[in-house]
Amino acid sequence: MEICFSQNEARVVGCLLEKEVTTPDQYPLTLNALTTACNQKSNRDPVMSLDEATVLDTIEALKAKRIVQEVTGFGSRVAKFQHRFCNTEFSTLQFTQQEKAILCVMLLRGAQTPGEIRTRTNRLCDFTDVKEVETVLSEMAESEKGPYIVKLPREAGKRDSRYMHLFCGEVDIETLATQAAPEAVGVSPTIERVAQLEAEVAEMKQEIAELKELIESLTS
Repeated sequence: MEICFSQNEARVVGCLLEKEVTTPDQYPLTLNALTTACNQKSNRDPVMSLDEATVLDTIEALKAKRIVQEVTGFGSRVAKFQHRFCNTEFSTLQFTQQEKAILCVMLLRGAQTPGEIRTRTNRLCDFTDVKEVETVLSEMAESEKGPYIVKLPREAGKRDSRYMHLFCGEVDIETLATQAAPEAVGVSPTIERVAQLEAEVAEMKQEIAELKELIESLTS
């Protein structure tokens, strides 16, 4: 992968991808709006507290990589910023709406399961079910022009494997697999099943909380 983002760069690009779809009237974004988007407490992991100077430095680094472009509107002195990451005339990366949405939420939240991705992309695209998400993920992981994402080893006690994008560098799958393996050694089937159920309940609670946030944002 030729592109390798820092954590701050991934957050800025993810925010621009997100706001391009969810708030098109405000896109491109001012420095203030982009900083606010980077520091959102919802739909972000980890939650950050970046100041405008840090975001501006990140923008300059992305401009040097030709990933972000500064634009000014007619009669406006306020600089605004838009991405050139994908699906533009300046980018070699061209994704479907679903692929773009998946990368957006991964840039904003890191590794996620197909179920989490389906829930978190509902403002960006449509998936009929989790199986469709898994199909798109497989295509992105096996793309001849990529791979763009990778499937991570399933963690002990977890029902589903997570997927991670590769735009912040390669992921050491062997190390992750080694770290996960000892946790399962010597664990009785009953204890393992309880851990799995607890993990599933935690995931469901998280998805319910995110759906509540989405409903509140749509009704406010």
